[in-house]
Amino acid sequence: MARPLDTLPKAHLHLHFTGSMRHTTLIELARERGVHLPDALVQDWPPRLRATDERGWFRFQRLYDIARSVLRRPEDVRRLLHEAAADEAREGSRWLEIQVDPSGYAQRFGGLTSTLELVLDAAEQAARAAGIGMAVVVAANRTRHPLDARTLARLAAQYAGKGVVGFGLSNDERRGRARDFDHAFRIAKRAGLLAVPHGGELLGAASVEECVDDLDADRLGHGIRAAESQRLMERLADRQITCEVCPLSNVGLGVAEQPEDVPLRRLFDAGVPIALGADDPLLFGARLLPQYQLARDVYGFTDAEIAEMARQSIRSSAAPETVKKEIITEIDTWLTTPE
Repeated sequence: MARPLDTLPKAHLHLHFTGSMRHTTLIELARERGVHLPDALVQDWPPRLRATDERGWFRFQRLYDIARSVLRRPEDVRRLLHEAAADEAREGSRWLEIQVDPSGYAQRFGGLTSTLELVLDAAEQAARAAGIGMAVVVAANRTRHPLDARTLARLAAQYAGKGVVGFGLSNDERRGRARDFDHAFRIAKRAGLLAVPHGGELLGAASVEECVDDLDADRLGHGIRAAESQRLMERLADRQITCEVCPLSNVGLGVAEQPEDVPLRRLFDAGVPIALGADDPLLFGARLLPQYQLARDVYGFTDAEIAEMARQSIRSSAAPETVKKEIITEIDTWLTTPE
C-alpha cells in the first residue's frame, strides 16, 4: 500500500474561480436559472477540447462563459467557494489561492469593488468552515486593454493584506503580450502582491521569458514550455520561480497529447519549483488529487519527490510563515509514516 495522497498536506495555487465549480452545482443552478447548457456540459461532460487553434480556444471560452452565467446571486458565489474549500480539504489541501477576474461579475454584483468584497468575504467564511487557509488572486484578462488591467491592479492593491495576495494575467496568451501589462504588475508589486501571470502554455519559452523579464513573475501559471530551453529552466531554478503545472488541463486543451508529454519530470529534475494545479476542474473533469496521482503513476515520482513537490507548493504560496512551517512539518510526518 502506497502512502495515501489525500492525506499529504499541500497547497493549491492554480485554481480559477468559475472553473472550480462542481459539475453537479452547474447542472442544478442552470436548471434553477433557466440556463440552457450545451451537451458538452451535460451528458458529454467533461467536454472534448482542443484550444491550440483559435476556433478551439473560442469554444473553450464559450463553455466557460456559459458556466459563469449561472452565478447570478451572492449566495451562488458563497456556495461555489464553500464547496471549493470543502473539496480542497478533502484532497489534503491546507492552503488555497483562488484566482478571479472581478470584471466578469461586476455588472451582476454592483461593480468591481463590490464583487471583490463579496468574493473575499465568501472565501473567508468558506475557509473557516473547511478548516483550511484561503486567499484570492485578482487576475486581469490579457485579451482586454492594458488600462483595464491597471484598474484591476489598483483594486487588488487596495485589498493587499486583506485577503488578496497576488495579481495574475490569464486567457489566451497569443492575444496579448505580457510586456503590454508591465505597468499593472508594477502597481501590484509595489503593494506587496505576488506576480503570478500565465505563460508558457499556448506559446513557447519566449512567453515565459516575457513574464519573468517584464512582469517580474514570482510564479508562472503553467510555464511548461520553459522546458524547451535549458537556459530558461536554469534561470527559473536559480531564481526559484515556481511553475504551476496543471497536467490534465494541458492534455484537455491539446497542449500535450497525453499526460506523458507534459514535461513535469524534466522541470522538476532541473530544479524548477513545482506547484501542481487543477486549473478548471469544471471543464477538465479532475481536481487536484488526480494531478498528484499522475506524478506517482505516470511520471514515476517517489514519495520523497512527491513530498518535496508539496513542500515547494507551500513555500511558493502566500501563506504566513508560521503556517508554512506548520504544514511543512506535517509533510515531513507524512513522509516518515511507513507505507
